[in-house]
Amino acid sequence: MNDSKEYLGLVTKKFNEFCYVSLIDKNILKENQNFLCTVRKSLNFKNNSIFVGDRVNIEKVDFLNSTAVIKKLINRENILSRPAVANLSDIYITCSVDEPKLSLSQISKYLISAEKLGIRVKLLLTKCDLISLSRKIYLIDKFKKWGYSSLTLNINNNTDFDNLLKELKTKKCSIFIGPSGVGKTTLINRIVPGLNNSTAHVSRKIKRGVNTTRNVELIPLSNKSYIVDTPGFNIQNIDVNLGYIQQLFPEIKLQFNQQEKRCKFRNCLHLQEPGCVLNKDFERYIFYKELIELIKNQNHQNQAD
Repeated sequence: MNDSKEYLGLVTKKFNEFCYVSLIDKNILKENQNFLCTVRKSLNFKNNSIFVGDRVNIEKVDFLNSTAVIKKLINRENILSRPAVANLSDIYITCSVDEPKLSLSQISKYLISAEKLGIRVKLLLTKCDLISLSRKIYLIDKFKKWGYSSLTLNINNNTDFDNLLKELKTKKCSIFIGPSGVGKTTLINRIVPGLNNSTAHVSRKIKRGVNTTRNVELIPLSNKSYIVDTPGFNIQNIDVNLGYIQQLFPEIKLQFNQQEKRCKFRNCLHLQEPGCVLNKDFERYIFYKELIELIKNQNHQNQAD
């Protein structure tokens, strides 16, 4: 028998025309109960109006058969279009220090994409059992100069995973983003015992990971904390105004926060403009210039079209 009340729920998984929704009021639930939900046609589901992580109002709730209907989408705090996730609180850029080899350019692109969302960002360095202690310290220091703190994971050190789990439980909704093969599935299996997602080794031929996660899914760590399990994916083009690009680099923002001087021109891109006061002697300046050129080329292409 359907309940006549409406309830506030959280979308934990989406596939085809269905969603799994967990009620946010845990006091009325069976343990780990999820409701298989259809979506009202007025929500235009086929155009991706519902994402994993969305808060929704559901009706026609059948507690016996665990089914319901999504009636309304609650306003989002933010949205990540690929993978499709809403209402994130923290992003962990996950990269391996070896096997596959660390790519600073690739990491920078992930960081820039994360900064655009305005969400807390941290680096998660996996497979640290494959490098020396001095190399690990070197990488932590490098990324600190970029403006980011790092967590390191050694598969042979349970304390690393315990500390990460404790931190995740203080967050609202965290996501591990990074290329395939860096150990995201292994990581999730370690911090969520019993999940047992499949894993695959890095391809010896192409030195790239084989994607084993097929669907985006929200995994509860506590009544108030979740992590998102996602497939590996390629980074999409970054579409921002030229003048906003400097806001995506903590090194640049920190410089201008610490000094009273400002560039002569308000629209300075910090390239070769007269009166530019930016100290360009920082490692990611080359990535900054590359992004400027990329956006310029995209703008020219759009104008030509």
